[in-house]
Parts: sequence; C-alpha cells; structure tokens
Amino acid sequence: MPIEILMPALSPTMEEGTLAKWLVKEGDSVASGDVMCEIETDKATMEFEAVDEGVIGKILIAEGTEGVKVNAAIAVLLEDGESADDMSAAPAAAPPQAPMPSQPAAAEPTATAPSVGAKPDGTRIFASPLARRIAGQKGLDLAQIKGSGPHGRIVKSDVENMDEQSAAPESSVAASAPSKPATPSAVMATGPSGDAIAKMYEGREYEEITLNGMRKTIAARLTEAKQTVPHFYLRRDIHLDALMAFRAQLNKQLEPRGIKLSVNDFIIKACALALQQVPDANAVWAGDRVFRLKPSDVAVAVAIEGGLFTPVLQDAEMKSLSTLSAEMKDLATRARDRKLAPHEYQGGSFAISNLGMFGIDNFDAVINPPHGAILAVGAGTKKPVVGADGELGIATVMSVTLSVDHRVIDGALGAALLGAIKDNLEAPMTMLA
Repeated sequence: MPIEILMPALSPTMEEGTLAKWLVKEGDSVASGDVMCEIETDKATMEFEAVDEGVIGKILIAEGTEGVKVNAAIAVLLEDGESADDMSAAPAAAPPQAPMPSQPAAAEPTATAPSVGAKPDGTRIFASPLARRIAGQKGLDLAQIKGSGPHGRIVKSDVENMDEQSAAPESSVAASAPSKPATPSAVMATGPSGDAIAKMYEGREYEEITLNGMRKTIAARLTEAKQTVPHFYLRRDIHLDALMAFRAQLNKQLEPRGIKLSVNDFIIKACALALQQVPDANAVWAGDRVFRLKPSDVAVAVAIEGGLFTPVLQDAEMKSLSTLSAEMKDLATRARDRKLAPHEYQGGSFAISNLGMFGIDNFDAVINPPHGAILAVGAGTKKPVVGADGELGIATVMSVTLSVDHRVIDGALGAALLGAIKDNLEAPMTMLA
C-alpha cells in the first residue's frame, strides 16, 4: 500500500517548517538514508532522509512552501510492485498536528504505514517496512517495541535501539527525556497588540518585519524564562593578567600547528571544571524534579543573522583547550550557516554569553531553560586596583555576572560556583593539571 511521507518534527520546538527544496522528483527511486529534500525549521536548514525504500509516486507539497505543519503529508511513496493507480487506495492524510506531548519530537523523518500484525489485545501495530525487516532479522517482537514516530509508528532507530532501551536503568531514561517543547507559534502576550502599536505610529515611516520561526522561538522562550524562572544575579571581577600572559605563551608554542586559543576558550574550560568542582550546581530544572548532570556540557551563545544559537560542547571538562577551540570554531561556523543538527544545540546544564568583544563591560543574561545558570562575560579592561599589600596598581579586569535559577541553585551554591570559575581563570595553569 502507498506510504504517505509526513513533515517531520526536526527539533523540539518545531510545529511547522518550510519545504525549501526537493532533491528528488516524481518517479525517482529512493532507498533508506537517501536525502529527499531540505527543510527549514525554526533553527536550521536540515536534510530530510528517506526511512523506507520505494518510488516517489507524488509530491504533495511544492518546494518553497512555508508553514507546512508537522505530520502533514508532503509526498507519497510507492513500494515494490505498486503504481500511480494504487495511490487512490492510500489512506487519507492524517490532519496536521504537533507530536503527542508524551513522545519526543522525532528527529528521524517518518511516514505512516500499513499496520503489521497486532498486539494481543487486537491493537494494530504500525511500523515502517525497514523496521519490519530489521525486526525480522533480529527475531524481535514488534509488539514489545515502543514507536517514536508520528502516532507511535515504529521506525528503524526504535528497532535498532531496543536492546539498549530495554537495558537502560529507569533513572537514565528519565534523565534523557526531553522537556516539554515550547510553543513558538504563539508568542506570549507582553503588551498591546500589533494593531494597537501600529495606530501609535500612524503617519510615521517604518518598515514592518515579519517574525521568522527562529525569532518567534526566541521571543516565546525568553519571555517564558523571565516570567517563570526566578533569576538572581551574582557578580565578580576577575583579574586576567596571568591568563593573558599564559595564553600568549601557549599561542606562541601552538603557532606551528595553526592553533590560536581565545580568551573564550579558557572561559569555557574554566566553567566546565567549575561544574565538576561544585557538582551540586551542575543541574537543570525538570518541572517537578532536578536533574544533576555528571559531565560538564557547556552551551555557548553564538550570534547569527536574525537570532542566536547555543551550541553545546559536551564533556568539556575532559577536553584540551585546543580541542575546545577547534570544536567551538566548527560549531560557530555551522551555526551561522544554520547547519547544526538538533543534538548539537540541545541539552547542557550551563551557558556562556560573551559580549566582551563588543566592548560591553557587564550585563545580565537571561537563563535558557532548562539550564540552571548562565555566565554573562564582559570585556577585559585596564583598571586601577589595590593589591594584597595595599599598593595601588593597574590590572586587566573582566566583569562577569552569573544569572542563576533559584529553583535549582541557592545563593551560597551559586557563589561557590562563581568562585571556582574565578579561581580557575586567575590561575590558568591549574586547568591543565
């Protein structure tokens, strides 16, 4: 029976997307893993790979179409032996709707398919042909596999990961469950309507800019953060002279390898180590509980045209400065090109927002839920300071502000975390020990 290919949810916040470009045409054969089209989400332009194999019978959504709802049918795939005449027998398209709240948004493109067998209670089992084939080869019972595709459909990854899923302890499953997606399509009301604002500016010349998916998501998430997250702020001045001298020495030695470390690379490493030194602060808010992370997964804000990304450097405490530097450059470049995969900008417990390169002395950053804290980094500037001996001198001083979610981290714990960051940056050689 023909299979409808549905618009996938390629990020947790995606409710609709733009079908940017078709890379196949009607009559083309596709196999599992073949790229069929490019889809613009609220965060990035991503390639959509086929899950099933067959022939493209009909393209339902033209390229360039905006506002295509998740789970809306975008094409029809014919299996072996089927022709265009069989498409009239295909099941009616499921009404466009967001993924069920109890299921994670599917990162793998999927489509509804005919049922395969039934559970003991008579409930029909839906699975892709590829998932059926793999299950048969492994001798797995489809009735025992929970599908992550639209409407609970079993896809390839569900079958391949069944052993790991069944063996995973309950605590690790809970810790990996994504938080409830935000709803970017309806930006929270924060004042007068757009029409009311327009009346205020009648007779004045202005340009109206329509919000894209990314800007809607940023507006919704950060409005939610300021309204629902109880922020408090901790500020410290950090002396950078030792770090600047150490950085210059390292960069001279690394020059033959083409490596140049930035101050931001040291800040990332200092924060990652501080989360290990103060492990109770390495935590996120999970609605009715707190998840305390073991690795230091540090997100770093990257400004792009029309918005920002926060790519995550996983296991940052384990990586060398040169590795962190290379990874950060790669992530930032792909973020600006909107080529990051969802797993590269989701997660983490802590974030860094550095505006020092723009000459900003200090500022307060907004926490990106579910993170427990974010460090706002200002510029390092020469300032008069009083030394331990009471003598007046000049030092390079950087002002930082730690925004903290009080539900996750209390004042003393936040102070300990910020103190550890300061200590690491003021004694940079210890970060290599």
